[in-house]
Amino acid sequence: MTDASDLQPVEHPKSAPADRDTAGPLDESEANAVRPYVDLGGVKILPRTDLALRLEVEESTKRVVAVGLDYAGSSLQVQPFAAPRSSGLWHEIREQIVDQISKQGGRISTRDGVFGPELIAEIPVAGGQPRLARFIGVDGPRWFLRGVISGQGVADPAAAEQIEEIYRSIVVVRGTTPMPPRDLIPLHMPATGQQA
Repeated sequence: MTDASDLQPVEHPKSAPADRDTAGPLDESEANAVRPYVDLGGVKILPRTDLALRLEVEESTKRVVAVGLDYAGSSLQVQPFAAPRSSGLWHEIREQIVDQISKQGGRISTRDGVFGPELIAEIPVAGGQPRLARFIGVDGPRWFLRGVISGQGVADPAAAEQIEEIYRSIVVVRGTTPMPPRDLIPLHMPATGQQA
């Protein structure tokens, strides 16, 4: 007979750098209000020279599902998710990514990175070389920010530092609307007139 406590979901501690609240990624309550951010709803991006911004839109629903940032030979895709106040999502999400990539026939390993545990993956591509990617994640207050780095920032330390700085500069806007954990925090096009 199973004990009722066996059926409770496992609560994992939050995974984030010790200086997250000052070095980023930041919560909206921690960000400098006068900085000229590009407002994309669930995230705000600090514009900089040579940073290209793309919004990834789901065809069927026309909903923005991710933000793509290209900078200095690397790409960073970010997605903000609602999370519990007290526990983190990154441990569980890493396990899901490992499972998914392994099922596709890819190779994946875990290492300690600047944001805590991260995944390095070789993702199979039909008829081509496997695509290399780094999966990073940070648990914040009531949110989780997932990042996928590709390009030079996967293997080149100098390029990695530059794209990691972009990730750190992101501000997550959780909002006050109740949301189930793991739901994507809504993203939207920047207001007209805002330049990325």
